[in-house]
Amino acid sequence: MPREIQIKVGDVVLDAELNDSQTADLVWDALPIESGYNTWGDEIYFAIPVTTGPENGVETVELGDLAYWPPGKAFCIFYGQTPASSGDEIRPASAVNPLGKVHGDVTALKSASGSTIEVSKIE
Repeated sequence: MPREIQIKVGDVVLDAELNDSQTADLVWDALPIESGYNTWGDEIYFAIPVTTGPENGVETVELGDLAYWPPGKAFCIFYGQTPASSGDEIRPASAVNPLGKVHGDVTALKSASGSTIEVSKIE
């Protein structure tokens, strides 16, 4: 069963889907979440009330991927390259657990303004 979520940062609203991993189950159960956020290159990340270890960790991601970063207990949205990227790759600071994918143009986050991010279920 697809689990659709909505992500809001200022005027930018994106729909996304969580995968069927155990980490995504924990994130789904923690929603809704409203938080301040940080950026690292073209990545938004913020701490969430989920604690879990590595699950199918990956060292590189694709544009629009959602992930959980275990060391920071953080939800990550990748909308371009990070300072750790090389060439065309998108590289997190360290391995992340894949959570899902944004539908539509995730690069809209490049122009997002606002001090908080909201992630909620679409039911």
